[in-house]
Amino acid sequence: MKNSAVEKAIAIAGSQKELARRCGKAQSTVCDWLNGKKQISPVHVIGLVRAVDGEIQAHEFRPDLPELFPHPDNAA
Repeated sequence: MKNSAVEKAIAIAGSQKELARRCGKAQSTVCDWLNGKKQISPVHVIGLVRAVDGEIQAHEFRPDLPELFPHPDNAA
């Protein structure tokens, strides 16, 4: 199943290769994130957010980690 946040990030960056360049990862890693072969490590989430100039928020990349990346509506 495709990761919709990564899919949007690729669209913003223009390509998998450009997104990979922006966040300092290999294109194959971005492809694995996109296709759900690998989960995005929490240490890479902020780099992805920066790579898309904040157009996608951390909680969108890892919604399964609300204690690390809370949704703004749920922030205390």
